[in-house]
Amino acid sequence: MLHEATERSDFERYVEAHESKSLLRFITCGSVDDGKSTLIGRLLFETQSLYDDQLGALEKDSRKHGTQGEAIDYALALDGLQAEREQGITIDVAYRFFSTLKRKFIVADCPGHEQYTRNMATGASTADLAIVLVDARKGLLTQTRRHSFILSLLGIKQVILAVNKMDAVDYQEHVFRDIEAQYLELAQSLGIKAVTAIPLSALAGENLITASAKTPWYLGQSLLSALESAPELAAETTLPFRLPVQWVCRPNQDFRGFAGTIAAGAVSVGDQISVNSSATLTAGQKGAKALQAHVTAIIRGTEAIESAIAGDSIVLTLDEEIDVSRGDVLSSLTNTPVRSDQFDARILWMTQAPLQLGQSFLLKLGTRTVNARIEQIKYLIDIDTQTQRDASALELNDVALCKLRLDQVVSLERYSDSRVLGSFILIDRHNHATVAAGTVVEANSSNNVRWQPMLVSHQDRVQQKRQTPKCVWFTGLSGAGKSTLASGLDRALTDAGQHVYVLDGDNLRHGLTRYLGFSDADRKENVRLVAEVAKLMVDAGLIVLVSLISPFRADRDAARAMFGADQFVEVFVDTRLEVAESRDVKGLYAKARSGQLRGFTGIDSPYEAPIKPEVHLETLGRSLDDLLAELYQTVSGAD
Repeated sequence: MLHEATERSDFERYVEAHESKSLLRFITCGSVDDGKSTLIGRLLFETQSLYDDQLGALEKDSRKHGTQGEAIDYALALDGLQAEREQGITIDVAYRFFSTLKRKFIVADCPGHEQYTRNMATGASTADLAIVLVDARKGLLTQTRRHSFILSLLGIKQVILAVNKMDAVDYQEHVFRDIEAQYLELAQSLGIKAVTAIPLSALAGENLITASAKTPWYLGQSLLSALESAPELAAETTLPFRLPVQWVCRPNQDFRGFAGTIAAGAVSVGDQISVNSSATLTAGQKGAKALQAHVTAIIRGTEAIESAIAGDSIVLTLDEEIDVSRGDVLSSLTNTPVRSDQFDARILWMTQAPLQLGQSFLLKLGTRTVNARIEQIKYLIDIDTQTQRDASALELNDVALCKLRLDQVVSLERYSDSRVLGSFILIDRHNHATVAAGTVVEANSSNNVRWQPMLVSHQDRVQQKRQTPKCVWFTGLSGAGKSTLASGLDRALTDAGQHVYVLDGDNLRHGLTRYLGFSDADRKENVRLVAEVAKLMVDAGLIVLVSLISPFRADRDAARAMFGADQFVEVFVDTRLEVAESRDVKGLYAKARSGQLRGFTGIDSPYEAPIKPEVHLETLGRSLDDLLAELYQTVSGAD
């Protein structure tokens, strides 16, 4: 009996020690055939995490599907789908659990093919660390860069760079060092600060579990040691309390509780919390405020407890009868999430059908589902170079910064502050397929920032100035004559007693837009800023003349959309390129022709002419006075 009691006590101590071990979630990613599945399969084998029947099946499958002759093909321990074994590739994300004496692990083996990038993003969304594999023979590839970019997008700060297949390059140190240096440069540009580089051979097991004698020049840790010693992320229990309500529990008329999993922070009985209820936070409602209540009970399973922390699934009861529904958020009283119906987010487009602006989707954020549309694609991110460029649509695997607008106010946070309230998916309304995943970059709080009404109205200013205010937008090539015409029209209207102001592109770049360059994204922002200023001037009752190349039609259309139906006049100053170039007083065309100036409109950057401008001035063979007379007749706003 004493022996049995001792055995039971030893077993209980073993279970207790196992339960107290920290858990690390990590993923493997990289390009095709870098050895991700082999690495994880070998880890499972070496840590004795495969059962006897699994080993038997692995040996049998290795003989049938393997690529290692009579030896075990460790990749087959992960490639569970029939299609994966037949093709020798990973298609879906494979999750595996294994444990050592020091730590527990859940690993996601992610596919390397570009068409399955969305699967990789799914695996990365719950990971604390990533192993990025690089084939020592190939170095960094496009998919390596793409996966690393997505890691940075999803906020993964710890990366182990596994330079695999070192056996194929005779374990040469310079090969490893060159790849390490290239990846560190990439990681720095992406904001990934913690990178540990390890040379290894997953197939041969070198530097996998213990240090290898074949790399005497490498003095760092083995892969398993690096995983076991990887620092734990900051505990979510230290963050402000967040509980997205998943279900309103009402078994009888005497009980009403709110069930969900605590996303962050901790809560105790008696705490005063904020209740962010959708019933009081409808889009556009003025003065809407979060309600307050005290926690009267916390139930976990069938047990009443005094406190709970992040990760606990609980039911809360409150001392106030508040209308709370699925999707609402209970939060810290002193630190509440933003409540908004619009925000900027990074979007990963995950379907073959391209995104078109104006499409309506279902957006699921936390436990809340609302209608949403992408209002603006601010810029597309080139994953290879991390540069920004304009786009009017998104294709499969594209990543872009977009502005979204919802039909209801929701509680949300930046992804860097909360994975739960800062991430979302977009769902096709017709077939319910997930078409995109996104992370919140910045919320535009429609409840905290509102338009302040003034005692003097727009109409008051119109009557005071006795004119019809409008924005006259001059567009055309550099040297077409936009500034000359705008200045001449300004003189004529001012002499006629009207209130006018000119916003000239060159003048504005001395101040308002001096920080912007001439990339497509910077040009877009330049047009937006100038249009915003012009809008305020029109509201003040002025006739504002904007002289701006504004080469892209979509940007001009976006500017037009800021004004009323009769407040925007587009003037296309149509001048032949050779004529505009002959007036090259600034020497810009000459620099562009010689290659000293890149991205110059008309030379190596396109100009998209207006399709239906209000005024089309063909300047060839016409005098300045003639052009100004036509403009004056169209633009004059005198009553």
